[in-house]
Amino acid sequence: MTETTARRLADGILVAAALGAAYYVARTPRLRRMAIGLAATMLTGSLPGWLSAEIGRAWAESEQRPARQDSGRQTPFATAPAGKAI
Repeated sequence: MTETTARRLADGILVAAALGAAYYVARTPRLRRMAIGLAATMLTGSLPGWLSAEIGRAWAESEQRPARQDSGRQTPFATAPAGKAI
C-alpha cells in the first residue's frame, strides 16, 4: 500500500466516523440540545474573541512591513502634478 492510498483510506474512515457521529447527535434529542448550546456559546463567545485577536495581530503585522517601492508606473487613477496633464 502506498502512502497516498493509506492517506485516502484514513481520510475516508475519518469522514465516515464524523458523519456517523453527526447522525447520532442529530437523532438523540439530549445530545442535539447540547450541540446546539455549545455552538451558540462558540458563536457568541469564543469566535468574536478569536476574530478580534486575529484582526489585531494582522493590523500589527501590517504596520511592521516596510513600504513597497514605487515602480514608477502610472495607475489609471494617478493624479498629475499641479500644472501638468496626464
